[in-house]
Amino acid sequence: MHELSLCQNIIEIVEQQCKQHNVNKVTDLWLEVGALSCIEPSALEFSFEMTAKGTPAENCKLHLIPIPAKAWCWNCKQFVEIQANNSTCPNCGGVHLQRQSGDELRIKEIAVE
Repeated sequence: MHELSLCQNIIEIVEQQCKQHNVNKVTDLWLEVGALSCIEPSALEFSFEMTAKGTPAENCKLHLIPIPAKAWCWNCKQFVEIQANNSTCPNCGGVHLQRQSGDELRIKEIAVE
């Protein structure tokens, strides 16, 4: 369950930002989650709730923003949405794809009181 260690890192970043900006309470946190990130949303939410206890993010609302996986197709010369790392181009069936997005986990926004 790598979601637990990811949440520990997220909480560290949130705590650093709270300290830097003199904030005591985080109300909402938006995370961008790539379609190919291998992150289970329910496990992430559970892990976040556990790791946020006793921090400024305790009881904050977690918002997950899904990010589709995109790749550049060298055959048809355009960006396409893919479903897996080993996908073929949905337009031309080509296998020469260069993934551009889809494996990220990023803090998008933090709302505070």
